[in-house]
Amino acid sequence: MNATDTDTGSATDTGTASVRAGRRTVRLHRPEKVLFPDDGLTKADVLDYYRRVAASMVPQLRGRPLMLERLPEGLGGPQFMQKDTPDHYPDWIRRAEVAKEGGTVTHTVCEDKATLLFLADQACLTFHRWLSRADRPLHPDRLVFDLDPPGPDFAAVRDAARRLCALLDELGLPAALMTTGSKGLHVVVALDGKSDVDTVRSFAQDVTQVLAERHPDRLTTAVRKKSRGDRLYLDVQRNAYAQTAVAPWSLRPKPGAPVATPLSRGQLDEPGLTPQHWSLRDVAGVLEQAAARPWSGVPARGRSLRTARRRLDALR
Repeated sequence: MNATDTDTGSATDTGTASVRAGRRTVRLHRPEKVLFPDDGLTKADVLDYYRRVAASMVPQLRGRPLMLERLPEGLGGPQFMQKDTPDHYPDWIRRAEVAKEGGTVTHTVCEDKATLLFLADQACLTFHRWLSRADRPLHPDRLVFDLDPPGPDFAAVRDAARRLCALLDELGLPAALMTTGSKGLHVVVALDGKSDVDTVRSFAQDVTQVLAERHPDRLTTAVRKKSRGDRLYLDVQRNAYAQTAVAPWSLRPKPGAPVATPLSRGQLDEPGLTPQHWSLRDVAGVLEQAAARPWSGVPARGRSLRTARRRLDALR
């Protein structure tokens, strides 16, 4: 899709175009703007990607406050994280006002394809989502473990993910895997939303403590980098209130335009897997992965932490 060729829209001679998304028409500005200079990828490429992946991505965003990572001039230009929703955003875009220290912040919520495309036109390359929903911000329905290697060794991430998933299986918590598009993997657990954020975070910390004690030569919960050595850090900091995690199918602002991509547990053993395996340079490959529904084997219904907590305490 570019300034003269949209699938359902029309172009003008002023560097704009339009695209139909459901009941709305979204105006696209400067679609020819290069956002990934090393790869020659433009805003049109980004918009077209989000248009095509919307059916898989929007359900992962719906109902959740977002932090938007925007690069109006692309890689190499100004980059900022946007929490508050600007006044000029259309009134049909949902807002969610949530508490912060000393006041409130009004986040954008992506409820539909039109919102996704509007935000992409605002040069939002990456969508970071809350682990709770806007109507229950103190009760997460997602728990995230962030596995990043101390160096370039992705094999250590695979190993940690296998061990973590095995422990979660013991606790009766089905886990989903996702490349971050950066250095590592996220392990995601769907919750029923009945536990508050402090309970969820404490549980996550205890899970990683048990895992690190089982494998002290490989894994650590040490927050200070100098205390970790060559061990992989089991990071649960994203489970605190108002913290976010990169959303599934999001682009990352890195050369090659990698995509944070859900994968099945079986794919964890594929030799060619890297945290940047899927990218905007191969949209067909990303769409093929989305069509395969890699998380279909994980129950959609979130689990309670009550039984899992009892099992975890028994292990400790």
